[in-house]
Parts: sequence; C-alpha cells; structure tokens
Amino acid sequence: MKVEFCNFSGYKIYPGQGRLFVRTDSKIFRFASSKEESLFLQRKNPRKIAWTVVYRRVNKKGISEEQAKKRSRKTVKANRGIIGADLAAIQAKRQQKPEVRAAQRAAALAAGKEAKKDRQAKKASSGPKPAQQKLSRTQVGKGAARGGR
Repeated sequence: MKVEFCNFSGYKIYPGQGRLFVRTDSKIFRFASSKEESLFLQRKNPRKIAWTVVYRRVNKKGISEEQAKKRSRKTVKANRGIIGADLAAIQAKRQQKPEVRAAQRAAALAAGKEAKKDRQAKKASSGPKPAQQKLSRTQVGKGAARGGR
C-alpha cells in the first residue's frame, strides 16, 4: 500500500482517496481533497494557512515536549582589577569598616585643601602680573594674524 502526501497541506493520502492535478508542463500534484486543490489553484501560501503541516512546522506548533529546551547559560560576573589598583587592593578596601574609610576620606580631603591653600599662597606671594596691553584691530593690522606676507 503506497501512501502519498498532499502537495499543499502535507496530509497523508491513502490509495483511492484524494485528487490528482496534472499541470501543462506534466508536473503532478496530489491533493487530499478539493479544499487543498482549490487553495493551491488560488495560489495561497500553505505556510500562512494555520491547519497545514507546513505552517505547524514553520511556527513550531505541537513539538513534542520530550525534546529538552535549550538551557540558557547564566552570565557569571567576574571581578577584575582596575588600571590603578589590582583585585587584592580593591577587595581589601571593600573589607574595611565604614569608620576607617570615612577617616581616610576626611584625611584625603584635608590634604587636598592644604595643597590648594599652599598653591594660592604661592600665587599671591609672586605678586600680580602686569596686564597685557590690548591692541585694537587697526593698530595690529589685518594681515598680522597670518604672519604677514
């Protein structure tokens, strides 16, 4: 017993059943019923008709649950050192108590303020610089900016 398959729906066609359509280029099409033949002649796309085997295959309908779904891998976060400090130094800083870190921060801020005061004091002791005399465009001339040719 030879079982054929419908060219449109993909259903089985048992002997003595279905319809046969032979095109002018002598290509043979087998259909389970006149419904499939009619849709084929209307040039309908079987991938867009929900009850066809092709549609179900394309849209992954009715796949047996025995096939295990692919497990997605969970991303693992890895700690790495930064350019200025290696991983051990970063971990040591994290393990410090908040009071110690606050004290270190306060000391760093105080040192920064002292350095700023020193710079300002140095600037003030050197005295004010003489102001440069501003020249108007007519005094400089239009070609002066280019180096004069």
